Amino acid sequence: MSSWDSGLLAAPQREFIRAKLGTPRLVEDFSWGLVDTRVLHIGVGGEQFIAKAASPDNHHIHREITAHQSATQPLVDLGLTSRLVAASHDLNLLVITYQEGVLAEGTPAELDADIHRQAGAALRALHAQSSRVDEEYEHRATARAFDWLDGEHRIAPAVETDARAALRSYRPAAIEVVPTHGDWQPRNWLVAGSQLRVIDFGRFDWRPRASDLCRVAAKQWRRAPDLEAALLKGYGFDPRDEHVWKIDQLREGIVTAAWAYSVGDEAFEQQGHRMLTEALARL
Repeated sequence: MSSWDSGLLAAPQREFIRAKLGTPRLVEDFSWGLVDTRVLHIGVGGEQFIAKAASPDNHHIHREITAHQSATQPLVDLGLTSRLVAASHDLNLLVITYQEGVLAEGTPAELDADIHRQAGAALRALHAQSSRVDEEYEHRATARAFDWLDGEHRIAPAVETDARAALRSYRPAAIEVVPTHGDWQPRNWLVAGSQLRVIDFGRFDWRPRASDLCRVAAKQWRRAPDLEAALLKGYGFDPRDEHVWKIDQLREGIVTAAWAYSVGDEAFEQQGHRMLTEALARL
């Protein structure tokens, strides 16, 4: 007899969900396919949920659990993201409430000014709940960029040389950090009618505010420059420091190009190469 999850989850994960929710049924498999994370739309009676699970060495689920346990409440209160139902760090598994809507990416909403205004307001709600000064964040972020350059990638040798030189010349300083999403862009925005909602906190961490602007700036703002003003209007102010922002974009380009290569996402890898080249030009 086949299991309710069609064998997509490990047995302990499957039984954890059954113990917490009752008798679930699989509605749809939303898994991305490039990494081992499973994203399952499930139903239990008249209620709907999303279950996210992965193997023990996948750190994104741990980050998402931490986000839902410590930082998403302002968005939950506004009806802008899912509520945590159950979670297990040991099993690398969480269950959250299901949100209606379609992904903004690839639809007219991706370049809609009001959706970007809403995204700015939602981001401000996430960031505004707490802050602290981190003496080592900039050192860690730069070291991480070097680690990606030291690994396997397809960054051109001349570009890598210039990137390393720029990172070596940067003088990190203490910086204010806040709870950040880590992948703030239309592929993680749902739109239901005209209302924006937020998904996927798998890159959650404490970072500078401006770091959450890197990905949308690298893609949507290039295609429609008016969206920058729309998002910042919703946010309330521009959180970027010109000097740090240039390094943010350089580090983000390195990480994007190298990570996307590691998982075989060629389109995202090409975006990373472009981000890296443009960041070097700005420097």
